[in-house]
Amino acid sequence: QVQLVESGGGQVQPGGSLRLSCAASISILNINYVGWYRQTPGKQREFLAHIGSGGNTHYDDKLKGRFTVSRDTALNTVYLQMNDLKPEDTAVYFCNAVVAQIYWGQGTQVTVSS
Repeated sequence: QVQLVESGGGQVQPGGSLRLSCAASISILNINYVGWYRQTPGKQREFLAHIGSGGNTHYDDKLKGRFTVSRDTALNTVYLQMNDLKPEDTAVYFCNAVVAQIYWGQGTQVTVSS
């Protein structure tokens, strides 16, 4: 079983930045992919980005280079750096871990407003 804990959410003004963290209970080198998703009320969870065990990354086209996923293998933590935040980025952000099955964290709220 894999436990994931997200942190780093909060309220930020439009144009601002936040870095989210996803701490895993096992070595992230043993996780096929760690992904970031977000969800707003009444909508399906949407994919943002993931990083593979080999360090390869993949992003959804809608991010247009504003978000960057990275990792610290010593801390078993994956990050999502979010820049130039917009009000439409307001959502609960989740990370997941893809191993033999998929595990999810509890989510962290990001609110972008002035």
